Amino acid sequence: MRWTRPDQFHVTLKFLGDVPEEDATAVAQSLRPICAASPALRLSAYGIGFFPNARQPRVIWAGVTDGQAQLVKVHRQIDDALRWLAPAERPEKFTGHITLGRFKPGHHVAIPKLLELAVGFRDRHCGAWQAGEVEIMRSELTSIGAEHTVMATFKLAG
Repeated sequence: MRWTRPDQFHVTLKFLGDVPEEDATAVAQSLRPICAASPALRLSAYGIGFFPNARQPRVIWAGVTDGQAQLVKVHRQIDDALRWLAPAERPEKFTGHITLGRFKPGHHVAIPKLLELAVGFRDRHCGAWQAGEVEIMRSELTSIGAEHTVMATFKLAG
């Protein structure tokens, strides 16, 4: 298991992949009005889950929600605004989450014990916070994991 460092925790609202340098300004212009019109989000972490599923997990995550569907609304607005750059996701596909760790290929001896422990966290509240901004992040994979760099920050209205 490669655990995510706490300073790397984040909620991905839209994954864009490789964005050409000449499109970076247009991405920022697309996000600015959405963020300016969106209230700050009161988020809560709850439960533990696995992608793609618990039978063959590649990622362990903590769920994130705001209880008001504002997080989903902001995701959909961003998804729509950036459709020109990256294909839209199915609305039901978005799962607000924080990646806690990634399983290393072929090292699944501890998975049954981890799944057993995760059941106890399925409905557990793990903390709350207020998100007052959206960031455009650049992610580079390195031998020690992903390194994130903030490219732009947009304050949420609230």
